[in-house]
Amino acid sequence: MLTRIDHIGIACHDLDRTVEFYRATYGFEVHHSEINEEQGVREAMIKVNDASDGGATYLQLLEPTREDSAVGKWLAKNGEGVHHIAFGTADVDADAADIREKGVRVLYDEPRTGSMGSRITFLHPKDCHGVLTELVTAAPPAEGGSPEDH
Repeated sequence: MLTRIDHIGIACHDLDRTVEFYRATYGFEVHHSEINEEQGVREAMIKVNDASDGGATYLQLLEPTREDSAVGKWLAKNGEGVHHIAFGTADVDADAADIREKGVRVLYDEPRTGSMGSRITFLHPKDCHGVLTELVTAAPPAEGGSPEDH
C-alpha cells in the first residue's frame, strides 16, 4: 500500500547552484547526498517534512554525471524541472506486482538500489498519464535510529 509522497525528483544542470536556491529561498537543508553510479546521477535529498508513517518527504535534486544517463537524456530534451514523483511503500515488490497486474508497465523486473539504500522501481510514464512514477521502500533504520537515518 502506498503510504505517502516519498519525494519529487527535480532534474538540474548544476546541483550545487540548485541546492543553494532551495536553501536561500525556502530555508531547506540537504539531508543526504550521494553519487549513484548505476543511474549516472549526483543527487541531494532535501527533507521537507516528516510523514505519519515514520518516513519523510523530500525533494530529490538530480544532476547527471554523464550525458547518456536517463536524467542526462531527459534534461537535454526537456530542460530543468520536475522529472518524477515517488510514492513510499512498505513493500515495493508487492506493490509493483499489484500495479503490474493492473496493466501498468513496471520498468525493472527486480527493484534496484536507490537513494539512502532504498529499494526502488519505476512505472512507465505512458501508463501513468505522462508522469514517470517511482515506488520506494526505505532502507531499514540503523540500529537505534529513525527510518530516515540510513
